[in-house]
Amino acid sequence: MSLHPDLEAFLDLAQDSQDAGLPAMHQMTPSEARATFEQTTAQLRWPAPEDLLVSEIDTSARDGAPLALRLYRPNAAVSPMPVLVYFHGGGFVVGSLDSHDGVCREFCQRTPCAVLSVGYRLAPEHRFPTALEDGEDALSWLAENAVSLGLDTSRVAFGGDSAGATLATVLAIQAVVQPHTVAIAPKAQLLCYPVTDASRVHDSRLLFSEGYLLESDTLDWFYQHYARSPEDYLDWRFSPLLAEDLQGVAPAIMLLAGFDPLLDEGQAYADKLRGQGVSVEVEHCPGLTHDLLRMASVMPDVLRVHERLSRALAGVLV
Repeated sequence: MSLHPDLEAFLDLAQDSQDAGLPAMHQMTPSEARATFEQTTAQLRWPAPEDLLVSEIDTSARDGAPLALRLYRPNAAVSPMPVLVYFHGGGFVVGSLDSHDGVCREFCQRTPCAVLSVGYRLAPEHRFPTALEDGEDALSWLAENAVSLGLDTSRVAFGGDSAGATLATVLAIQAVVQPHTVAIAPKAQLLCYPVTDASRVHDSRLLFSEGYLLESDTLDWFYQHYARSPEDYLDWRFSPLLAEDLQGVAPAIMLLAGFDPLLDEGQAYADKLRGQGVSVEVEHCPGLTHDLLRMASVMPDVLRVHERLSRALAGVLV
């Protein structure tokens, strides 16, 4: 399978920029990388749905630090609404509520459902497991406020892309093996090109190590900033493919990209879930790369992927 032609042209432009001296993400400081990521977000913006109710929520994490949330609701929805709790990608180092605003808007309108986007704290200022604990605290906020907001905590999905999908899947596991740590048990997981195994290098990471948007050196840079020590790579909360017991975990909808260095570990996680009796629906995009959900301005076909994922999500949140 070859790359989508529109995406191939986009990657050629990105390579031209690096050839002209623009540093790769792993050659930047975290603050420089965040600024570049947000700048790229602005360049990739597409006309995502606007006819939504969007609320900025300021709450606190367990240590008193600010925790920003953003709640999207369809305008004409009937209460109580199902909820997708969404964690943005960015390797635990970059990304924000704003960088994935369009993605959340698409899921909100197309499913339809409420979407609670979580602005968890980033590494290296806040290393593992702070982002995960912020996710737990966001779920506690949702459990406390759902009724007043017309949200149905019996129909909740945990979702995200890339590192955000890691947070979603770990919280879904915790809901079974450590139920005291999460205030809400999910009915489904939406895992888009997740990081599942930082403990070793899979074949797809070697095959697509450079030139396909997410580079192998950048993955190492992310993990080094997120981990407190190399031992964290072996913790199932860092590498959920290493979790031993997945029985009873919520059904999963997974999105995998054919030219993604994370392809093999994502497929391995899908296989492991199935092997332990968990229902898994996989959406394969063979000609696309990592971060494809934010590429609708480059490839309008991506909106069809949003539609298929939203349809699958609606099917499990009934």
